[in-house]
Amino acid sequence: MYIGAHTSTQGGLHKALLHGQSIGATTIQLFTSNQRQWQGRKLSSADLDEWYSALDTTGIKYVMSHGNYLINLGSNNNALLAKSRTAFVEEIERCLALQIDYLNFHPGAATGDSEVACIDRIIQSLRGFKPFFNKETKLRLLLETTAGQGSTIGWSFQQLGDIIENVKQEVPIGVCMDTCHIFAAGYDICTLTGWRDTLNEFESIIGLKHLYAIHVNDSIFGLNSRKDRHANLGSGEIGLNCFKILMQHPKLRNIPKYLETPNGDTMWVKEISLLKDFYREVN
Repeated sequence: MYIGAHTSTQGGLHKALLHGQSIGATTIQLFTSNQRQWQGRKLSSADLDEWYSALDTTGIKYVMSHGNYLINLGSNNNALLAKSRTAFVEEIERCLALQIDYLNFHPGAATGDSEVACIDRIIQSLRGFKPFFNKETKLRLLLETTAGQGSTIGWSFQQLGDIIENVKQEVPIGVCMDTCHIFAAGYDICTLTGWRDTLNEFESIIGLKHLYAIHVNDSIFGLNSRKDRHANLGSGEIGLNCFKILMQHPKLRNIPKYLETPNGDTMWVKEISLLKDFYREVN
């Protein structure tokens, strides 16, 4: 049962692990560098020593890094595309140094170009990272499902499926499903029937074997709103029933899950406990 949240690295990367332990998490997500700056963090030997000590102390598993928000691997601006690829390489290098399991990232945005052209540039970007991976590398790149705001790619399973099909032989790839995002993109996951239909579509287009992580968030806005605004569990338009199903569904319950809900300092202990209770109801 791997349940956690996106925890703070204030005071050092290892603090995210300790914060996770303090809220009852068994897994965490973190930023390995400032998510809104191009200049990446350089890891010192002291950073690594503190990280591995905390990793051993806390016993936290399936750590996931969230990529820099500025990166656009599908940009139609050549300078921005080059900058994004360089920054993504730095993300990979930090994850490898920290032996992180997953690097989750937003696929990209067309910004005035066609969807097809954007997806092709994302594919070419990902193929370029092949030299960083071999059979012994445990790091896996995870495309995050998006809400479909603006020209962002990743709001439809078909878009993600096209990317995965074209890069899966080059780099380890997968999907992180965000409950708020797929709901806002039009996938109704409020009921068991809705989850069944959503998972059947995911299986037929992408394959559930490619689903490695889940962001657990309610949504401020309604179904098919195309707006990305997270709410605390049960306080949004999705509702608690969705998350109970999520924790009990045989195809979902054992996939690592990460809260990105608001009011983390006051709500995550409660929400993690709630999700664990849902899980235990079928044990």
